[in-house]
Amino acid sequence: MIRRTARRSIALTTLICTALGVGGLVAASATTSPAVGAEAASHAGPPSARCHVTPPHSNAGATPPPFRCHVDSAYDAEILADSPSAYWAMSESATGAEPDLSGSDLDGHYTAGPGTTTLPNGDAAAVFDGESQYFEVGDAPELSPATTGEFTLEAWMRPDTLQFPNDQSSGYVHWMGKGTPGEHEYVARMYSYDNTEGRPNRISGYSFNLDGGLGAGSYFQDPVSAGDWIHYVLVINAEVKSAEFPNGYTKIYRDGVLRDQDDLSIRGNVIVPERGGAPFRVGTRDFGSFFEGAVGKVAVYDVELPADRIAAHHEAMTP
Repeated sequence: MIRRTARRSIALTTLICTALGVGGLVAASATTSPAVGAEAASHAGPPSARCHVTPPHSNAGATPPPFRCHVDSAYDAEILADSPSAYWAMSESATGAEPDLSGSDLDGHYTAGPGTTTLPNGDAAAVFDGESQYFEVGDAPELSPATTGEFTLEAWMRPDTLQFPNDQSSGYVHWMGKGTPGEHEYVARMYSYDNTEGRPNRISGYSFNLDGGLGAGSYFQDPVSAGDWIHYVLVINAEVKSAEFPNGYTKIYRDGVLRDQDDLSIRGNVIVPERGGAPFRVGTRDFGSFFEGAVGKVAVYDVELPADRIAAHHEAMTP
């Protein structure tokens, strides 16, 4: 796989991190004032076996910033144990950039300065204003279901309103996904409470043909409270077929539990995943709508993540 060689860099980076020590990392001093708070904790102090170094990036001729050390939480370790194709903790919105902790080097950047909040376990997450803020990673094969025919998208989401001010179409927001006109791939969607389809706060996920139109997808529709965290997992599998799901299927999980599974077709139209060139975004997909709320711990996998591992991820956040 494309990502396998790149991921070996995690082990090498960890060894370098351990060997260099605090001074070699040019990290913040371990004697930093407690007033700096938990946000600085992932960039200071001695590196450990769970240290991911983010190398400096700068324009030619400019003084590069120091190396940064993200120390994995117990939740991060649980995710990384399942070898994601890409993994963003979504904890660095204050810096404007977010490292890919998987080793695939798919680092992303934030636009318009999203804020920071905390997940149920105390880890940091990005919070979006629902107007113009988003996170973006450039197109890569690791981000496309077409690469292997199997794909899992995972995140923690927290809607901070039940009626989104910048929704689209019948009254929904695309809060995460990959797709632009002519290059549609997949999307995570949440409906406003009031919408023209009678789907109050439905949360769903869809796979599309590149030319768009109707997508095949799965959903759950439960009572939702603003400010509550939801563990969201979408599966797209075009490889495993059966009499019940002759074209493959989509699945959706809420809080570690499978809620829906559907054939990879819609009204007789079969969905065949193909790779487009659109970037992957969080907070919006293609600027048609913007999510007001928080998102953390975004991971993608080039396999269908087993149900027991999805449940384990949920339990790792909420023991």
